[in-house]
Amino acid sequence: MLKPLIAALLLIAIPAAAQQTCTPRLAPPVLTEAGRLSMSINPTLPPMQFVDVSGQLRGLNVDLGNEIARRLCLEPSYVRIDFNAMVPGLQSRRWDVINTGIFWTEERSRIMFLVNYGSQAVSVMTLSGNPLNIRVSDDLAGRTVSVETGTYAERRLREFSAEFERKGLRPVTIRAFNTGAEGYQALRAGQVQASMSIDTTAAEVTRRTGLHWALRGIGGAPIAFAAAQRPLAEAIATAMNEIREDGTYARIFAQYGFSELTEVTFAINGPGPR
Repeated sequence: MLKPLIAALLLIAIPAAAQQTCTPRLAPPVLTEAGRLSMSINPTLPPMQFVDVSGQLRGLNVDLGNEIARRLCLEPSYVRIDFNAMVPGLQSRRWDVINTGIFWTEERSRIMFLVNYGSQAVSVMTLSGNPLNIRVSDDLAGRTVSVETGTYAERRLREFSAEFERKGLRPVTIRAFNTGAEGYQALRAGQVQASMSIDTTAAEVTRRTGLHWALRGIGGAPIAFAAAQRPLAEAIATAMNEIREDGTYARIFAQYGFSELTEVTFAINGPGPR
């Protein structure tokens, strides 16, 4: 058995290069703490979010989070936590924003205020050389597959498994882990036969480890920032529109090889909680 990540939270504040001279656009009770934008993140999904060799948070979501905080005249801080704890933590006001590339779904849009900012799909990785010859989704029938728990990828994998059974095929044996990284490790250790993750992470992981990128582009959907407070979500959308207008958005997305959002204007997507 792989050891799960330590459950304790590690709060990382990003020190400002210089003292802010602007006036924060938001304050409590919209924020959990005056002058600070607190964001949950699981840094196990390179290049979206990861920890570099010096122990620093890096990635597209970190760059975007820092930019949003700067434009709101707030200090960015990050809580490193497994994905399955993020929604309950947001609802209990342990942080202000989920900044981890959460997939937009109708269900999520009714319990949080979601601001879409990009698009993503999911992939399947296998061992080097693809020894099981996985070429199409039906080739996963009867296989043991790892996935990060509580994610869009897990949802897609369970949909595949149910579809296989309707076709008279064997279901998938799903091994859900606290993080995607634990799932990739299980694959490399021979504990599972395949692993499902998001496209950009699969590309990076296969480049780094030699695993085989068997399937990609499954079930594309928008990814979003999530906030519990409407004024905060509206401020994030405004900041993202500024980031797009001055070219920062295109530069960051090109740097990490991500697909930009096609909508002209960033806004809250869905009704949010009532």
